[in-house]
Parts: sequence; structure tokens; C-alpha cells
Amino acid sequence: MTHAMLKGSNVPLKAATVRAVLRWTPGQGVPDVDASALLLGPDGRVRSDEDFVFYNQPRHPSGKVWRLGKKRVAEGLTDTVQTELTGVEPDVGRILVVASADGVTFDRVRALTILLYDAAAEGAPLATFDIRPETGEETALICGELYRRGDQWKFRALGEGYSNGLKGLATDFGISVDESEEAAAADPAPAPAPSAPSLSQPLPPEQPASVSASAVPPQQPAYGYPPNLPTHGYGYPDGPFRMPPQGPQFIGR
Repeated sequence: MTHAMLKGSNVPLKAATVRAVLRWTPGQGVPDVDASALLLGPDGRVRSDEDFVFYNQPRHPSGKVWRLGKKRVAEGLTDTVQTELTGVEPDVGRILVVASADGVTFDRVRALTILLYDAAAEGAPLATFDIRPETGEETALICGELYRRGDQWKFRALGEGYSNGLKGLATDFGISVDESEEAAAADPAPAPAPSAPSLSQPLPPEQPASVSASAVPPQQPAYGYPPNLPTHGYGYPDGPFRMPPQGPQFIGR
């Protein structure tokens, strides 16, 4: 039997491994949704940054909480977090199941639902919860939580939102955020100056050490001299040679 849950209600879990599935309806202008999980210690905060299971860290070091990734189903798109409850470390009392929309507000996400399954059984979900953001301005939501009561695990429907995204939510529970990476993203480094050509690039072919006279192009004669007068030290032609007529600048007064 599937429990249709209301906000704040809870159900006991007998399954050894549960699959928390976030499902939504895609469409134009609808953001992509990512599922994450935070494992909280006795003080209600993460014990280290490794207790944050998300797209850049998809599996907890214990191997008991991990992301299964996105799938397309008949009802829409899904992203899933799976937890082996029987193997969760004793000092972890709560596991938050979180949805984030990469800076886009959840008023644009249609039909967002969390479905809880027994991972070892086929068929209908154990429980479902239709998530309704309180303001519509949330960019991250705590959809629900798995929590201990003595030796038993339960699931509580929450639907609590954050307007400052996954970063704000994670920081609230003790995750350290690398401010230097954010500063670099906001103020990218200038493009490097063009580098000199690599020495490995092929050089142009070497010119021969000597060039025959026939390969030297003919030089243009200097202004006012006969066109057959060679230059650059070559011999003068046979026969008489006369200076060209003097210009007006040489006429005596």
C-alpha cells in the first residue's frame, strides 16, 4: 500500500534499502532538478564535507548512500538517491533528501514529487509526497528526511525551502564552501599573452650559402644614369662612356 503523505507526516520503514526518487514534468522554461543527500551527525550537522552526496561527489565514502542519476520515465524526469539503511554508520541520525534547480526558482518546476521505494521489491512506491514550495522563490528544497527512532528508520515529508540555493542549504548544515573558486568564477583571470612559437615547430628551409650571379635579380639603375650601367662593383661596359646632361642645378652663372 502506498502512503500519500502530507507535509510533516511520517511513515515507518521496514525496507533494508530505500530509493528516494525525485520526479518532475519537463517542459519549456522548466529547470533541471538535481537530487542530493546530506548525512547528519548527533548535532544535526555534517561530520565532514564527505557527508554531502551530490553531482560532484555521487557516492558517500561508506558506500551506503549514493546517487543513481537521472532517467526519463513515462511521467517525466527523475533523479534518485539510494540508501542502504542497515549499513548507515551509527552516529548518522538523519539523512536529508534535497532538490536543487541550479539558481532557478521552484515555481517553474511542475509536478515535483518524491517517491520512496523498497529497492529490493518491485511494484508501487511505499510513500509519495507532492512538494509545494511555500513562496515559489526557493532554489533548493529539503524534500524529506530519513531518520532513526531507536532501532527503526522512518521517513518524514518536509518541503522546506532555501532562496540561496544548494550552497546556502549546505552551508547551514556545516558544509564549507570554497570562496576562492566562487571569486575566480565571478572575476575570471585575463587571457594569457600569445606565447612565442614552440621550438618544436618546423623552421623554414635554410637558404644556400652562396647564390650564383644568374640567380640575382637585375638591379634598377640609379636616377639619371644609363640603363645599361651595372652597379655594386661589376665591370663597366666596353666603349666610350659619357656623363648624362647636367641639370639646371649645375649651370654656371
